Amino acid sequence: MATRTFPEMPTASSLLSVYASLSASIMIFRTMFEQIVPAQLRRYAVDIAKHYWKPNTSELILLFEEKDGYNPNEMFNAAQLFLSTRITRDSKRLKITKSMKEKHINIKLAESEVIVDSFEGVKVTWTYLSQQQKKMNGDNDDGHPFVSEKKYMELKFDKNYKDIIITSYLPFIIKKAQEVKIQKKVVQLHNLRSPHSAHFNYKQSVNLDHPSTFETLAMDQKMKKEIMDDLDLFVRRKEFYKKVGKAWKRGYLLYGPPGTGKSSLVAAMANYLKFDIYDLQLMNVKDDSSLKDILLDTSNRSILLIEDIDCSILPDRKGPTLPNAPRLNDPKFSLSGLLNFIDGLWSCCGDERIIIFTTNHKDRLDPALLRPGRMDMHIHMSYLTMDGFRTLAANYLNIHDHHWRFREIKELIKSNKVTPAEVAEELMKSDNVEVVLEGLVKFLKRKRMGDDENHQIENGIHDEEAEIREAKKTKIIS
Repeated sequence: MATRTFPEMPTASSLLSVYASLSASIMIFRTMFEQIVPAQLRRYAVDIAKHYWKPNTSELILLFEEKDGYNPNEMFNAAQLFLSTRITRDSKRLKITKSMKEKHINIKLAESEVIVDSFEGVKVTWTYLSQQQKKMNGDNDDGHPFVSEKKYMELKFDKNYKDIIITSYLPFIIKKAQEVKIQKKVVQLHNLRSPHSAHFNYKQSVNLDHPSTFETLAMDQKMKKEIMDDLDLFVRRKEFYKKVGKAWKRGYLLYGPPGTGKSSLVAAMANYLKFDIYDLQLMNVKDDSSLKDILLDTSNRSILLIEDIDCSILPDRKGPTLPNAPRLNDPKFSLSGLLNFIDGLWSCCGDERIIIFTTNHKDRLDPALLRPGRMDMHIHMSYLTMDGFRTLAANYLNIHDHHWRFREIKELIKSNKVTPAEVAEELMKSDNVEVVLEGLVKFLKRKRMGDDENHQIENGIHDEEAEIREAKKTKIIS
């Protein structure tokens, strides 16, 4: 049987000798290549080599550039907002920003920072990048180039999951970014003026810093829950309104005596939904055409507020509501014009709108304003109840449970017509809880005595008028 022989293995010294010789040859070739071949041609050769010798990979990269031509790329902004919710304690480079109008500190990815996310079991990698570019400025006389920065997001994932990423993950990012945007939104109050107003160019918008929330409102807890549930139902029913063929809007009528919290409720609704408020003064509206111009300037996701609608000089469909009411101009602005914008053809110009009327006297309003579809929910802002007083006591006095004075206060509130504003004023008169509650009891007792006296006087007047009428009847008969 023949014996099989194997070649001898090279020694370590011979391997090192070959490696040194090969390295020297490569260095010589590289030096000659850089000296002989121009730089532009070298870059071209490298690009060709990369193009043909590119290794096979299953990775797909999506780029989200900050600009789409000259326009902002909303997908880039959405990705930036979304990734701010994916920042973890392992992140190494973050960017912190805050403007004068913002209440929140913004935390964003810094350049080259990487975030790994997962969607439906698919692993994705985000990287925030920026690239400086030199451009020639045609407006610059010296012709020197200026440096611009190109920002973009890079999304990497297995290309086998391309459909899931594009059809499901990207819409998910847009939705989540919208939620973050709403949470950080600074609610604004806009004063709507007619284009014909002398002060039309005056600043018309301010941040709404009103602190009123549903937690601080001094009103019945059941009523608060009904309002919040109604608002929640409204904002999530976009497709429902579209299916039934109705404009996506909701109307509320707030009515009740002065000082019962109508304006505070409007502010609480705006803070709850993060909706801007557009305050419309009908006295400033010249005609129906001006009204349309004003209302078309309002945005989606907003509240149109018309306060004290009963006090507005508003001609109804048959003539002026107040026959002797003076008007500065010819009364071309009509109730019909307002109604047409609320639920006519013009009502479809905008989505997710809330219209609120406030009044101290519901009985003075034209019935056309009150029907469903215009004012869908009528909210009676009543005098203070014990439930509302407990909220005031928690807000002003930090009393979150029972106090021995509450039994007496409860009986006094039941026998009085007192507004939340009146009681809130009493609760601010001292920092001493006992002093404040004692003063409130005295105030409620005085108010009850005054109401009783007024009631007696009114009854006396009515009795006297009845006697006079009876005397007149007797005289006529005789």
